[in-house]
Amino acid sequence: MVRLCFDYGHGGKDPGSSYEDRKEKDDVFKIGKRVANILRESAIKINETRTRDKTVSLKTRSDFEKRRNYDYFISFHRNAFKPEKANGVETYTYIKQTSKAKNMDSKIQKALVNIGFIDNTKDNKLFDDKFDEIAKSISEAILDQLGRNASKPSPPSKDKTLYRVMSGSYAKKDNAEKQVKKLKNAGFDASIIIKK
Repeated sequence: MVRLCFDYGHGGKDPGSSYEDRKEKDDVFKIGKRVANILRESAIKINETRTRDKTVSLKTRSDFEKRRNYDYFISFHRNAFKPEKANGVETYTYIKQTSKAKNMDSKIQKALVNIGFIDNTKDNKLFDDKFDEIAKSISEAILDQLGRNASKPSPPSKDKTLYRVMSGSYAKKDNAEKQVKKLKNAGFDASIIIKK
């Protein structure tokens, strides 16, 4: 099974790049979550370094990634330079990149070639007006690299039985949220299901 780690840059007290009332931490969280949702529809397993607006140190992000053997670690950011002086998109890979990382980098770059800088009004308009298109383009680039088709999720294996594990039931929402946080910090997918 393919496993991805999505890292939504900045968060909490760290806004990242800012321009007027826009903050990088918000834009990258929004686009990253949308991409994650699209990919999950195609049965791609994704863990996230943050699932809300909270401060996450670089060490914590790195430690999170090292706990699992991910096929790809994808960090979402929006750059800034000087207000209204730069536009477009930049895609980076680790200095000691593998060929598969370079291929993923190229596919995402090609998909996003006209969108990018947070301190450029036109780029921000593109980000807002073409948000769904951008998320779909990133998702398709990732799926293409993984050799998958967005319209055809991988069918579940017929010879494999899956078991759902429940971690507990809580009368107080705060306690349920704390348990979900613990499970996510340990690298497990977790969510709250409300039963009345």
